[in-house]
Amino acid sequence: MDAVRTAFSAECARLTEILAELVDADLDRPTDCPPWTVRELIAHVRTGIGRLTDMLAAPAPPRAEADAAGYFGTAKFTPQVDADRIAGGRRDARQVDRAALASEVDRAWRATDAAVAAAPPDRVVRTRHGDAMLLTEFLRTRVVEVGVHGLDLAAALGRPPWLTAAAAAVIADLLTGGRPAPAGLRWDRLTLIRKATGRAALTAPEQAVIDAAGFRWLAFGR
Repeated sequence: MDAVRTAFSAECARLTEILAELVDADLDRPTDCPPWTVRELIAHVRTGIGRLTDMLAAPAPPRAEADAAGYFGTAKFTPQVDADRIAGGRRDARQVDRAALASEVDRAWRATDAAVAAAPPDRVVRTRHGDAMLLTEFLRTRVVEVGVHGLDLAAALGRPPWLTAAAAAVIADLLTGGRPAPAGLRWDRLTLIRKATGRAALTAPEQAVIDAAGFRWLAFGR
């Protein structure tokens, strides 16, 4: 829990710093998460950051039935779920006030962190999709959401990636199941995350190394 909570806090704090620097024109830029704009993607991330406060206020399920890897299975990427996710981001974006955005995100992640700190480490929560998960495992998915969508926002804004080392470690560990990438790839964690999540294309030599090593990673929706 400590490593995951540190990663969540570090990544959210970094995102808050970036949001404080934006101007109105930045919010209407397109992203590589079509059809979302920067404004809509930020709204989606802000909502995801705050989900745990309500989840922890609800009764705890008796046992965990899914982990963070299982959370990103096919049920989360059906056409209907995707449509609802897109519509939700667009709906929430109508309430985005650029001047207040950084403070709103800061308030949301700090409330989540406080709720996590007050909960027992073996607490089980139920997601909006119906999954019963250990708190630590669901918080891991929040690190993925903030960190990976942070890469999308950085690309849309024309900025260097701001992914923190703490978040990169959590995300890479989840994607690979804790296995190191083949040495022949010479990937750092940022590169691994960008390649594994489709934010950067694999080269033919990289694909050859991956095939030869039988190296596999978590693919969202599979």
